[in-house]
Amino acid sequence: MSAAAGLRLATGTTTIIPVGRIPQIDRSVARSAMVLTPVAVLPIVVLATAAGALAAHLHLPDIVAGAIMIGVLAYGSRAMHLDGLADTVDGLGGGWTRERALEIMRSGDVGPMGVSAVVLALIVQSAALGAVLGTPRGWLVTAAAVCFSRIATALTADARLPAARSDGMGAVVAGSVPTVLAAGVVLAHAAILSAAVWWWQSAGPDRVWLGPVAAACAVTAVLLLLQRVIHRIGGVTGDVFGAAIEVSLAATLLVLSAGVR
Repeated sequence: MSAAAGLRLATGTTTIIPVGRIPQIDRSVARSAMVLTPVAVLPIVVLATAAGALAAHLHLPDIVAGAIMIGVLAYGSRAMHLDGLADTVDGLGGGWTRERALEIMRSGDVGPMGVSAVVLALIVQSAALGAVLGTPRGWLVTAAAVCFSRIATALTADARLPAARSDGMGAVVAGSVPTVLAAGVVLAHAAILSAAVWWWQSAGPDRVWLGPVAAACAVTAVLLLLQRVIHRIGGVTGDVFGAAIEVSLAATLLVLSAGVR
């Protein structure tokens, strides 16, 4: 029951897909949602990958194909992850105190630091996605990479990380995932990503090591972000979950793009 409700919660909060009202969100449902986010995003990933692959098939410039895929992903997530990235960077960079940082993150106004972070993320993601999409079997590894990036929710909801404030979605899911379970989620999806990379690279330059390296770099990037967040505001918020997803995706794709040549 909690798994089904958790999948609905993950789908409703991280995608544009309507799921109806979830009667009760307890810690069990929150934990399931954070663990199942890579599964919840699958329908959006299928549509985005199809759009990107079609653009690549039509021989549009690589970065255009990548931008199309990123655009569908952003629309399918209501661009909430990008919004979280902008708010998080603004809060970390613009608030001299914990209270001011949280106030900036809550306000919803995007400052120059937030805009810069979003632009940089979109450029890196679009360029890397386009490069991979233009290769044989590239569509599969891009889809696997997007799903893998969502392991960031399990890492951010680690039981050792408190909520930065007592209200908001972050407070509902923060600390809901045991560390061992979060590690298991990472390893399981890293294995899937590595298998996709192995199949992709068997038709190219044979850099099968890219899968584990991409996974490790993504996890490291998320952990560094979380370390900074905890040091700065003492806990996580809903915005931090979105920022972690975007950072994870950018790091994963950046490493995978090394397999194109």
